[in-house]
Amino acid sequence: MKLRLLILAGLICQVAHAQLPVDLSGYQKKSGTSVTSQGNSLVISWPAKGKETAKLVLNLNQAKPLFSSIQLTQQGKVHEIVKELDPAFVLTIGKRDLVSQNGWNIFFDKTNKLPHKSYAVELTKRAASVKTIGTRTVVRLSEVKAATFSGALEITVYAGSPLINVAAVMATEVDSTAILYDAGLVTKQPVWNTLAWADTDNNMQSIAADLNLPNKAQAVKYRTIIGVTKSGSLAVFPAPHQYFYPLDEAYNLDFTWYGTKYRSLIPDFGIGIRQDLMGDRRWVPWVNAPPGTQQRLNFFCLLSADTPAKALDEVKRFTHNDKYPVVSGYKTMSSHFHNEHTMNTVLAGKPVPEVPNFVKVFKNAGVNIVHLAEFHGPGHPKGPDDQRLLELKTLFGECKRLSDSDFLLLPGEEPNNFFGGHWLDFFPKPVYWIMSRKPDMPFVTDDPTYGKVYRIADKNDMLKLLQVENGLAWTAHARTKGSTGFPDQYRDEEFYKSDHFFGAAWKNIPADLSEPRLSRRVLDLMDDMANWGLKKHVIAESDIFSMEPENETYAHLNVNYLQLDKLPEYSKGWQPVLDVMKQGKFFVTTGEIMLPKFTVNGKGAGETLQLPADGKATINLNVNWTFPLTFAEIISGDGKQVFRERIDLTNTLPFGKQAFNFTTNLKNRTWVRVEFWDAAVNGAFTQQVWLTH
Repeated sequence: MKLRLLILAGLICQVAHAQLPVDLSGYQKKSGTSVTSQGNSLVISWPAKGKETAKLVLNLNQAKPLFSSIQLTQQGKVHEIVKELDPAFVLTIGKRDLVSQNGWNIFFDKTNKLPHKSYAVELTKRAASVKTIGTRTVVRLSEVKAATFSGALEITVYAGSPLINVAAVMATEVDSTAILYDAGLVTKQPVWNTLAWADTDNNMQSIAADLNLPNKAQAVKYRTIIGVTKSGSLAVFPAPHQYFYPLDEAYNLDFTWYGTKYRSLIPDFGIGIRQDLMGDRRWVPWVNAPPGTQQRLNFFCLLSADTPAKALDEVKRFTHNDKYPVVSGYKTMSSHFHNEHTMNTVLAGKPVPEVPNFVKVFKNAGVNIVHLAEFHGPGHPKGPDDQRLLELKTLFGECKRLSDSDFLLLPGEEPNNFFGGHWLDFFPKPVYWIMSRKPDMPFVTDDPTYGKVYRIADKNDMLKLLQVENGLAWTAHARTKGSTGFPDQYRDEEFYKSDHFFGAAWKNIPADLSEPRLSRRVLDLMDDMANWGLKKHVIAESDIFSMEPENETYAHLNVNYLQLDKLPEYSKGWQPVLDVMKQGKFFVTTGEIMLPKFTVNGKGAGETLQLPADGKATINLNVNWTFPLTFAEIISGDGKQVFRERIDLTNTLPFGKQAFNFTTNLKNRTWVRVEFWDAAVNGAFTQQVWLTH
């Protein structure tokens, strides 16, 4: 018996130390990246920033930490940033409600209240391969497993940056599955001297990296935690938008962690990113994981031979310091905010700050124009008249007071009456209106205090008000939440066909880590609306309730870059803002990709192009980006079908600026638009150019 056990132990030892085969058939020596395999070591070197060279030494021995050494060479000097680390993932698996509402597009789900269980993802080093994809190199290690999920570990390095992406790419065949994940780097050795981060007041903090530190969820700014050694810093952070599933509140839910025995599932000491299972305690839909989809549970690492503050500065470059950059000829606009400043502060008798926190947050984020959605709960939209009119007057007064030459705070509501589903209104000046009218009441009266006051009884009155006051309306969170089934159900209504019905709004609902784009729900609708034959557009929305300096606002923000040279004065009305929207002269972005120029045969977004008989077209774009790009897509339609032409952009480097010229054939098409997406699934898209023949 002892002999058998010894033989078995010997076989296990041989397997553990056996050389792992590495498939290099997909590797190409390009972009200055080199890969060498010797024994159980796989070494990847690549050009980082400037003249730096980054190096990753992987140990393929099952018994050894995967990241044997992570290095950065500057001017011939090798800095071993850290060694002896393993990636770690915790996968939480719950149940999605696909029956009661709108299938995978559901938002009103409370997955956190349903049965769920968390698992440590197990890595077994069975096989390895290396593949060159443009300027990036991907190492794939199989296999990783957690409950019914299985797949492989992917490590991606990017030429031109000391940037690494680590991903457990996994799928399940179980239907109705929702997930969350936590991830990071762990060690059994005292490899870190200190841990560092920026607190929510933007001050650097640090703590000694004691292996006995109990695990702790840590609130940070910029979503980043940093391990520090005598040779430098390694920053760990998530994709800035993709990682954050949709919520009503952008609370900072302690999105990083450090310490030992994380969630009693990861025994070693580590640092990483995390999600709070309870979310904002409202509706908590988590992330979709449809059967067979390759979910990328991923995080980024950035190497630095400098201090943690300098390392964080490099991370912040990817999101322009969480601020939307100035682009010549454009002004930034964000929409759909339920701050309820009017009801909850001013009319509640509370002290009214000279500059409320939410205004400071918008200004610090580089947002020039904010379109509110007040009285979404509080307030008296249907009267009594005296209360409703006072509430509107107060809203208009605060918007005027808080606007200036660089910032417009503009009134708006989410009326949810008359049309069906949820929708937003936007008028070019203060308009007094009440969302009810009895049969004996006139449509409009002249009030001695408020001037014109409109009363609305139905969808016909509402359309008339939009026409008379030159306003716009659009579907909020189309095809989900309270707009499930819309605008599809009213696409044949007169109000929808009107030029005053703008289209719909875009936000990342639902979350799905297998998708290379955010919110396909609305992008598909954008194409459907164009094929319905009316010139409708899609604007970015955030749909969140509070904006505080400590919140994780940037993850939940997106903006519209409107073609405006200057902001109109509040007191003179803001018709130019609505005109640009109505004409489609804007692009939408999460903030990392800019599209300052877009033309098709010389015609810009929102314009109409007469195509030549052969349908040939040249699409010109100027594009700026931070994370390396992944692909662009030319999307067009003929009134029935949607056509997609994907352009591989994996040859791009980080922090680029380029003029792109794409030639395509648009014969028999009636519209065309373009999207760009990057390695962190950040994106930007144009509005349509309309086509005639």
